[in-house]
Amino acid sequence: MAGLPIDRRGLLVGAGALVASARLGAMAARPAAERQFTLAGPGGRKIRVSEWKPRGKAKALVLFSHGAASSPRFYEAIFAPWLAAGFHILAPLHVDSIEHPHTKDYPGLASWKARLEDMRALSAHVGKRPWIAAGHSYGGLVALTMGGAAAVPPEGWSGPMRDPNARAVVAFSPPAPIPVLCTAEGYGKIAVPALVQTGTKDIVPGITTTDGEGWRGHLVPYEATAIGGNRYGLVLEGVDHYFGGAICRYDLPGPKQLDRLADAARISALFVDAHGRGEKAAAKRLDAMLTDRLPVMLLRK
Repeated sequence: MAGLPIDRRGLLVGAGALVASARLGAMAARPAAERQFTLAGPGGRKIRVSEWKPRGKAKALVLFSHGAASSPRFYEAIFAPWLAAGFHILAPLHVDSIEHPHTKDYPGLASWKARLEDMRALSAHVGKRPWIAAGHSYGGLVALTMGGAAAVPPEGWSGPMRDPNARAVVAFSPPAPIPVLCTAEGYGKIAVPALVQTGTKDIVPGITTTDGEGWRGHLVPYEATAIGGNRYGLVLEGVDHYFGGAICRYDLPGPKQLDRLADAARISALFVDAHGRGEKAAAKRLDAMLTDRLPVMLLRK
């Protein structure tokens, strides 16, 4: 779910198209998580969580929110280098996933509240441990909300949406401002360090504009923040919403944009070390990579 400001109807049409096309991707072979477990959500709703553990002691804990209609298992290409970097990853299966047994009970934007509930339950499960909020597309919005973005509270929501234990945010292709979810002003409220990624082919028909500049909408969460606070924008040349089918949509014909995905994984891991874990040497290495030129454009505010 990403794009330039659109109305509710456009959002639902675009999301519906994504669900339909993602059904083919669900037939891909399933990479095994370390384990799966179930948490209890509001009203007794079951929340299935997939877990990946690194070898040795974990350096960082990442709570990851997948894209609309997708599933945690479709992000192995990101998780593998994160695991090699020492990250412990927990990812809930949201109700809008085509693999969720009750997805039909949450049409349209009904999943918004459930997604926030999933992350609240997962945060409670890990206790007071600090963690990194991460996500792709719709999940990128969830992650940014955990980090303080003033998103629109879903109907029936009570209490804060920001989680005080989320120390930093990594958002791959988050939505552009959508009035029923988050405005540009809302994104400007991000309260923690953040890395926001997009690509020059990151256009989703029905959700973004389809001209050559539509991809810029995904960068608004970075651009809306004030100077300071360690917010980074990452733009990758030739990269689309799914890295050519390397993440989220395994059914796409490709070619998979693996070189640029490796850049995204490497830079995001360095960002986590620098601003999620407070490593000064990592911060220096990250800032040495700043450039306003493609193919790997890294900006900082």
